[in-house]
Amino acid sequence: MPESKQAYYLMMETLAERIERVLRERVSIVPYDPNWPRMFAQERDHLFGSLPREMIGRIEHFGSTAIPCLAAKPIVDMLVEVRSLEETKSRIVPVLEAQGYDYFWRPTRGDDGPPFYAWFIKRDAAGVRTHHIHMVEKDFAHWERLLFRDYLIEHPEVAKEYEALKLRLADNCPNDRVAFTNGKTDYVVRVTQVAKEYYRKL
Repeated sequence: MPESKQAYYLMMETLAERIERVLRERVSIVPYDPNWPRMFAQERDHLFGSLPREMIGRIEHFGSTAIPCLAAKPIVDMLVEVRSLEETKSRIVPVLEAQGYDYFWRPTRGDDGPPFYAWFIKRDAAGVRTHHIHMVEKDFAHWERLLFRDYLIEHPEVAKEYEALKLRLADNCPNDRVAFTNGKTDYVVRVTQVAKEYYRKL
């Protein structure tokens, strides 16, 4: 028997209930924390040490916590290259779930459309999110997010525009992570396209 009623209910909840609970967790934007790069490095080393090494390629820090001086949700986003997502289900998911990570087989776009990828939430002892881990194969479009990251690092004025947008969205939809993400999409797509052109010319 689990040690608490909360643990028992979490074990008994359906996938739909789990998704709904995760999506309704509060969106908070906080000032930049210089510990975020260290949190990334520690988790990168943990993943390399815990998972089948032949399955894992590069691991990158992306998203707002990877951009110095940018306010962000205090959750470190990590992009992990895996050899095979099908193998990930059988060889990686059980390892991380046993360590307490939440796991979702997540659509890349929309509510249920392919391509799908493996997404994990890591939490601290209090149950607060600390990391989002996105596992994709090497040819997935997710890798373009590194262009967005690098462009904002090089262009602080664009980063500040993005910060202002996120603050407005967090105020308007603090308990709706889908609306928060959708509200950023057009901006991220536009700046990513600018970044592609910018780095292509270098």
